[in-house]
Amino acid sequence: MTVASGLAVDNVAQPSIIWPALLKDALLAAFVAVLLAVPLVGLQTYDIGGGALGIRTHFDWVGFAAVGVFAGRLALRLLPRTHRQHERRGRWAFGRLAAWGNRRARAITLAGIVFAVALPFLPFSSRYLVDLGTTVLIYVMLGWGLNVVVGLAGLLDLGYVAFYAVGAYTFGLLASDLGFTFWKALPFSGLVAASFGVILGFPVLRLRGDYLAIVTLGFGEIIRIVLLNWAPVTGGPNGIGGIPRPSFFGLPLSRSAPEGGTTFHQFFGVEFSPDQRVIFLYFVILAMALVTNLFTLRIRKLPVGRAWEALREDEIACRALGINPTTVKLSAFAIGAMFGGFAGCFFATRQGFISPESFTFIESATILAIVVLGGMGSQMGVVLAAILLVTLPEFGRAFAEFRMLIFGAAMIGVMVWRPQGLIAHREPTLRLGPQPASAR
Repeated sequence: MTVASGLAVDNVAQPSIIWPALLKDALLAAFVAVLLAVPLVGLQTYDIGGGALGIRTHFDWVGFAAVGVFAGRLALRLLPRTHRQHERRGRWAFGRLAAWGNRRARAITLAGIVFAVALPFLPFSSRYLVDLGTTVLIYVMLGWGLNVVVGLAGLLDLGYVAFYAVGAYTFGLLASDLGFTFWKALPFSGLVAASFGVILGFPVLRLRGDYLAIVTLGFGEIIRIVLLNWAPVTGGPNGIGGIPRPSFFGLPLSRSAPEGGTTFHQFFGVEFSPDQRVIFLYFVILAMALVTNLFTLRIRKLPVGRAWEALREDEIACRALGINPTTVKLSAFAIGAMFGGFAGCFFATRQGFISPESFTFIESATILAIVVLGGMGSQMGVVLAAILLVTLPEFGRAFAEFRMLIFGAAMIGVMVWRPQGLIAHREPTLRLGPQPASAR
């Protein structure tokens, strides 16, 4: 009875003891939110004319952020049991969704491919929608390429945009100096990017974790600085312009062809439309993305793919099994970089102009966020995350302005409720069949 009464007294007295600590913790969180929100959303520069800039304040947004953080922090501390229940429910729901998607992966994949092929011809389709789909497919291809390095081999790469830039500049230089077309330069872009992947792989063979991430980050910045300062070759800040567009079996998708040539619309007897080039570019990147996916799915079942996954799980066990980690890491870097080079070559022909500003660290962070949010090693998860991250800023100006803030919040939410990613459940690469009775 004494113990029970003592517990009851403690339970009654506990709120008066913890309230000051809870309020102090929530106020501290709100103060940190104010410090972060003032430079991020509280101050905004604008052009006042004559090359001068003014500062516009949004302290009301800072106040909303502080109040939201204060209320959220206080709620999480007051309701820890409810928070844990919701966390378990969230993980269970994501797990059921991933399992359901895995069981029906083939049907979902076929439905997605059919929708992607039919997108330019749907009644609600437009040039803007097709162009947005092209951007999504570029990031899907980049995500699948980085997924080889990060998701399958377990090597954290923060400089993947370097291979993207190498592929783009390879095509730009080949086109401006040697007159290469897109189709001729495409294999060279992948080959040169793969060579740079091997060059990066050699210095990082003995590095892991944070050290590997720092080196790859430095490699990406080195490539960008070289492109920016090697003006006689790369054009420096001015970049490379006049990059040719791809043709349909030699038929240019333009209003007029060179003397003695035939355009696409003249050959097929249709009326010229600027949308033809946009739709053609969409189908080119769709085909490239599908080939990337098929190649990745196939190579995962080969010995080199299983070696990547083994290296990700335990490098020491790989050495014990006779697997050469050097070869495995170099192959992962080379193949992942090759896909980045292909995507860079397409980016160059799509834009017609490239410059170092297109290959900043934020691109590497976005591609890595796609892989992490979708689920490392999950092909379908990369597609889902790419659609979310690319289309989210298109919903309005507010989403575009706070894009990185939303990305950060999404990363935190996934790390709390779904550390494996949105769709992390996948079938084993290799299944062992039933053994005969004599072998047991």
